[in-house]
Amino acid sequence: MTTTIKQLHSENDILLAFPVMKQLRKHLDETTYLDLVLEAQEKDMYRMFAIFENNEIVAVTGFKPMITLYYGRFVWVCDLVTDENKRSNGYGKQLLTFVHEWARENNYESVALSSGLQRIDGHRFYEEKMDYDKVSYVFKTSL
Repeated sequence: MTTTIKQLHSENDILLAFPVMKQLRKHLDETTYLDLVLEAQEKDMYRMFAIFENNEIVAVTGFKPMITLYYGRFVWVCDLVTDENKRSNGYGKQLLTFVHEWARENNYESVALSSGLQRIDGHRFYEEKMDYDKVSYVFKTSL
């Protein structure tokens, strides 16, 4: 199996990732997804990378470097998803390890993310396979 990790810059590349990203972000249609990714890349330093296996996207991540008083200089993983037909093959670990390496190479101190309360398998992955600690709850309100 030949895999490569590639940054997704062009609208075409970003759209190629939509079927996989849609598995995580079910509420998004293709147009809204594309608009949000392009705006986040322009205004928020959002970066999107995908693992390609034999020219097919099998996993996608989106992240952004940030600075806060709580975390200092860190990378926030906004999105991380492996195609549901390709899970448990190490792609999530490979992609998140790539984010860790990117963060180190760019002088960031840590990587953080939030995960929906219902994503029990994801929590087990982050804690047991990736050595993440639960450090807070995320709260949200709609305006």
